[in-house]
Amino acid sequence: MSLLRYESQVRPALVEGDKDYHQVTEDICRPVEAKPSKLWWIGFLISVGLLIFGIISVIMEIMYGVGQWNLNKTIGWGWDITNFVWWVGIGHAGTLISAILLLFRQGWRTGVNRAAEAMTIFAVMCAGQFPIWHMGRVWDAFFVLPYPNTRGPLWVNFNSPLLWDVFAISTYFTVSLLFWYSGLLPDLATLRDRAKKKWRKMFYGVASFGWTGSTKHWQRHEALSLVLAGLATPLVLSVHTIVSFDFATSVVPGWHTTIFPPYFVAGAVFSGFAMVQTLLVITRKVLGLEEYITIEHINVMNKVIVLTGSIVGIAYLTELFMAWYSAQPYENFAFFENRLNLNSPYGWSYFIMMGCNVLSPQIFWFKKMRTNLTVTFFMSILVNVGMWFERFVIIVTSVYRDYLPSSWSTYYTPSIWEVGFYMGTFGLFFTCYFLFSKFFPVIALAEIKHILKRSGENYKEKMDVIDKESVDQFAEEQLHDHH
Repeated sequence: MSLLRYESQVRPALVEGDKDYHQVTEDICRPVEAKPSKLWWIGFLISVGLLIFGIISVIMEIMYGVGQWNLNKTIGWGWDITNFVWWVGIGHAGTLISAILLLFRQGWRTGVNRAAEAMTIFAVMCAGQFPIWHMGRVWDAFFVLPYPNTRGPLWVNFNSPLLWDVFAISTYFTVSLLFWYSGLLPDLATLRDRAKKKWRKMFYGVASFGWTGSTKHWQRHEALSLVLAGLATPLVLSVHTIVSFDFATSVVPGWHTTIFPPYFVAGAVFSGFAMVQTLLVITRKVLGLEEYITIEHINVMNKVIVLTGSIVGIAYLTELFMAWYSAQPYENFAFFENRLNLNSPYGWSYFIMMGCNVLSPQIFWFKKMRTNLTVTFFMSILVNVGMWFERFVIIVTSVYRDYLPSSWSTYYTPSIWEVGFYMGTFGLFFTCYFLFSKFFPVIALAEIKHILKRSGENYKEKMDVIDKESVDQFAEEQLHDHH
């Protein structure tokens, strides 16, 4: 009986317009099969330009050493580790949207999960580079790999959180890549079957691993998705927890705090969802996919942003409370002199962080703001600016004035090569994303078809009519039985 249908009728349609299965295939395959637009070329060339700038910056660092960066006697971690933590955080939303929402059977993930998964992979690729180049002698990078060596007295330090990072991030990257690629297989087979040119048929034929769409293929696909989702879910929590241990296991005031793991995880989801919003608002416009990435998707994701933003705000206040309550002079100094004091050299960065991360997302308590695309786009950038400043505040303001005033460093500003390296990772990220959007469907075709009969606009309207008739009929039967 339709009264007992699985999905609530309150939720707006997740696929707009009068769509059937064939029309869905045409709409989602069109951006891949058509020639790239002028907007795509402009974005792609800017990204490649930034990537080249980044490559030059890294070459300078390899040739002349980490002295090319403005690190000094107290600030051994500057922009590079700030950017590492920031990129790892951005990689969180993709796996959360895909894995956790798949396990909870949330239908709204289908329009946004593919782009979010791709974003995860590209963000982790960017993040992983920072610790490697930060070593200085990058040709010795293999020393971090945990295998017994015969190279003399140097052994891997298994107590170091930096080694845990190597484990966690490589595992996270592998699982995310498998999850993304296994989800692509049915769509790649669709592109293979529709391909007109020989090279496209060959490329998608090899990439789709001989997918035929048989029952056995679908059963294995579903089983694999659930296994990978089960593996990826604890990784969402563990990866940023381990990144937080880089700080929390030290004795630096402002770092050694037990709130870091949950606070870093919430902050990662917060910044990750904001980056997904930035990408989706642009993608739906440039590729003309407004009927599949709907205002409802944007609305639901903004709800997650206001939730995680509030958790991050509570974490900030808890830090301040503990610094005050502990009456520990060094902890007090780190928070109330270095951060909360506008007259301190980096006081301004703390207030930017609070404004962007705690105050500005509160605008999303209003539905009118959550469903406004301009506000969403502006806020998604603001949140990521705020989250970058959060990492900057944690890293730089905690170390630039240590226990001995005689060793206090001068004001830290990044060099052109530090900025170039950061810009280069943006170049890498967006170059990869533009190529992904050109050669692969940005929306999961098979999954949209799966929810079409339940959440498509025209089907929902028909079901509303049927439900109304069912309710009327049910009421009449009850009335008749009563009499």
